[in-house]
Amino acid sequence: MAKSFWLINSNRSEVKGFIENDKNIDGVCEYMFIDSGKIIGYLGKEPPVVETTVSVDIDLAREIYERLLSQGWRKIEPVWKK
Repeated sequence: MAKSFWLINSNRSEVKGFIENDKNIDGVCEYMFIDSGKIIGYLGKEPPVVETTVSVDIDLAREIYERLLSQGWRKIEPVWKK
């Protein structure tokens, strides 16, 4: 199963999931999927609504992840499954 890393924004209205592409050759992760979603209702009772999924280079995914953390996003447990 692919590793995933999840963030939530400071007002708890959006989430982003960074998911390793588990279809890589020789187990080397070159790309990640970034899922973006909106939280509808109470987090945990209903999964967020996925709005977009993009595939990006692993280095760009790391940059985006770090930038979001510096903007106040926080790490959370996975909130939905692909």
